[in-house]
Amino acid sequence: MGIGELDREAHVPGGTGAAAAPRTLAEALRARGDEGLAALLRARPDLLSPVPNDLTQLATRAGTRGSVVRALERLDRFTLQTAEALAVAPDPASYPVLLALLTGDDGDPDIEAALPRAVEVLREQALVWGEDDRLRLVRTARELLAPSPQHPSPTGLGPTVSESTAGMSPGRIQEILAAAGLPATHDPVSAVAALTELFTDRDRMGALLDTAPSDALAVLDRLVWGPPYGEVTANPAPPVRWLRDRGLLLPASPRTVVLPREAALHLRGGRAHRSPEPHAPTLAVLREYRPQVVDNAAAGQAYTALATVEELLKSWDQGGPAVLRAGGMSVRDLKRTATALDVTEQVAAFWLELAYGAGLLASDGEADERYAPTPAYDDWLDLPPAERWARLATSWLVGTRTSGLVGGQDAKGRALSALGPDLDRGAAPEVRRRVLTLQATLPPGVAADPETLLARLRWERPLRGTTAGGAGAPDQGAGTATTTGGRGGPSGTGHGGVYGAGAGAGGAYGTTGTAYGTGTGTGTGGGGTSATRSGTGHGPTDLRSRLALWTLAEAELLGITGRGALASPARALLNLPLAEAAAEPVAEHGVELSVAAARAATLLAPLLPEAVDHVLLQADLTAVAPGPLRRPLADMLSVLADVESKGGATVYRFTPGSVRRALDAGRSASDLQDFLTAHSRTPVPQPLSYLIDDVARKHGHLRIGAASAYVRCDDDALLGEILADKRSASLRLRRLAPTVLAAQTDPAALLDGLRSMGYAPAAESAAGDVLITRADAYRTGPRTAPAPVPDGPPAPDGTLLGAAVRAIRSGDAAATAVRKERPDAPARAGGELPRTSPAETLATVQAAAMTGSAVWIGYVNAEGAASQRVIAPVRVEGGFVTGYDHTADEVRTYPLHRITGVAELADDQV
Repeated sequence: MGIGELDREAHVPGGTGAAAAPRTLAEALRARGDEGLAALLRARPDLLSPVPNDLTQLATRAGTRGSVVRALERLDRFTLQTAEALAVAPDPASYPVLLALLTGDDGDPDIEAALPRAVEVLREQALVWGEDDRLRLVRTARELLAPSPQHPSPTGLGPTVSESTAGMSPGRIQEILAAAGLPATHDPVSAVAALTELFTDRDRMGALLDTAPSDALAVLDRLVWGPPYGEVTANPAPPVRWLRDRGLLLPASPRTVVLPREAALHLRGGRAHRSPEPHAPTLAVLREYRPQVVDNAAAGQAYTALATVEELLKSWDQGGPAVLRAGGMSVRDLKRTATALDVTEQVAAFWLELAYGAGLLASDGEADERYAPTPAYDDWLDLPPAERWARLATSWLVGTRTSGLVGGQDAKGRALSALGPDLDRGAAPEVRRRVLTLQATLPPGVAADPETLLARLRWERPLRGTTAGGAGAPDQGAGTATTTGGRGGPSGTGHGGVYGAGAGAGGAYGTTGTAYGTGTGTGTGGGGTSATRSGTGHGPTDLRSRLALWTLAEAELLGITGRGALASPARALLNLPLAEAAAEPVAEHGVELSVAAARAATLLAPLLPEAVDHVLLQADLTAVAPGPLRRPLADMLSVLADVESKGGATVYRFTPGSVRRALDAGRSASDLQDFLTAHSRTPVPQPLSYLIDDVARKHGHLRIGAASAYVRCDDDALLGEILADKRSASLRLRRLAPTVLAAQTDPAALLDGLRSMGYAPAAESAAGDVLITRADAYRTGPRTAPAPVPDGPPAPDGTLLGAAVRAIRSGDAAATAVRKERPDAPARAGGELPRTSPAETLATVQAAAMTGSAVWIGYVNAEGAASQRVIAPVRVEGGFVTGYDHTADEVRTYPLHRITGVAELADDQV
């Protein structure tokens, strides 16, 4: 919406108080105080990028389509219903008219109490302006919300009588007047006004409907709550003909009729919406536990989360799966990871994305790119368990990576893979925090019912996050009703919700590059009065609801919640009060996230099991860990033994392969014996000692190096035994010397082949030294955690808001200052820069510097951008003028050759 359009937005006729009423949105903003402007910029931060030069530019930007769409998306359901009611009301509309559209003839105390807040929110966000006697919806918002054949209104109302009869022949209009019992008029304008007056007069309209056939009333019943359009044939049934003759159905196309808005409002009892929702749905209680039970359950899950992430990354110590060419993991690798963790693929994707979002996992960036732990993973392992959990929980809370999308498809039909691109959703952090904050409004230990929680989220953001092909809310569809036959049933097809989503298909909210296109739906019941959501019916289709459900599941996995209820450490992480669960959250700006994370870790630490420094060795070659093991013991035992089972006590099993793994890491048999003796509460069983000694005796007896590969051994009889073994045929060995065999395969394959035959070879370097393999030998280079993708511009802080308001005020004061025009100066159009010769410019600014007065200048910067400024020159020298710039509220220096012209201010402006 341009500046000229803003100036034409409203015209206040003469009368009492007319001069004080704002005529444009810019004037309404100009009448606000600094707090009001700050509230607008806080609610709509996109208006700050960049900071507007003045209030006229701010008003223009606030009326652009993209900004209005974003503002409408952030309205709650009742505030949006208020805006929708204004869109079908006369422009301008008084507060009583708006109230009547929402309450109807019967009135509603709840709506009457809630409406002032809704109007104030719309006015604060510059979607509505004007006093209560002349409320105006911003033109762009009216265009988006007003009914039209292409984009039906969520109210289910159709066009007005005036809009429906546009283009109708004058004779046909006179025929409608005669059939409705109205006198003929001299022109179509007065005829339309007479018909409108009839439909808005309750008594006369009621008398007209009393004469209608019952079948005609049935047709109206199917259209009254929308969609208001019906299909007709060339020879409609008598009930439809009766309605059409009296203007109760007006032609919208050769085969379609529409119920005029005024008639529909009469049939509805004056109500614009079938079900206004002035209050947010109340959260229902699903289950209730003692708070201590919830905290303990959450702590158990938090410990499991730490163990799972550690197990996942430890298995990738030598390098994880390969990175796909398009990014991410293959489906096969995801299945292998899920099998290794003994979880589903979706849960495995969550743990992968959690580690990736926390910066513990990344690709190595090599030519043959693979995933591996980062150096930050080693630093993370050194932290206390509670602090490790806090880091995971914090990264999940603020991250935009959404693991629930894994396995789905993007807008182009490509599969979305774990750790791959296109998994960021900017709305995820807001939804996660809001879901948990809503749960915190219940008493401690109480789990919220997910259905009521989803209903609450839909009420708070009814327009947010629909997915491709999804329809809007059930009462926002637009099917068409077949009216032939008098009692025509549903046509079977709908136009989709007006807020349905699509990949930039250009629906009611469709803008290029955004997902606000028209969705698909089918009109069902009551003549297709509402569109049903397309999809398979397996849960919600809108992104915000799906994010909420994923949040509930992921919060339970991570230990944010326990048994569905919010735990005490999570309250601290969210910076919520711990004593009064129903209190409002503390403002986020006052506390850093790191401080909240430290507070959460402090609360979690006493709930986690204490780490132990011992195990219980058993004669069946197993070791039982009675609790979580301390770091040095856990690291060594993970190399020396394999995990057999998990639970309250972890069981490790010693095998020849696990012992050989410890020997490969540089440990000797005596080191292993001493280690077990020092950390076992029971004596080292004899079978375990024999196993260690037996594997150590064979370990390194054979040496393998690179020839392409060779085997050397001081025992030539052993080499002869290997050559005679049929299982070695695939290794293609031949004897080079009594103690050396050559192989036509690489050293790694030769190692694996001989180990599968029951031998215990050791790899050696080119210098003949035994190679020691450590579990933590491979790490990526330094990597930073992926940055969250914001959902729009960030919320401005107080400092930025204050500076922006001052800059806008100063620029507006300069832009609205009255200029002193010379009598011989040519007329200048509004907004045109002043034009003076270089000599006149120099003389005027020098005189202003001497007198200390302010002047108005036109200025073109180095990039070619032109602007108007009010400056008070203090020094003019060297081709530059230095002065106080009222527009920028600071002292600046301007080259004289870039000043297009200068003019003095009017006397009352000096």
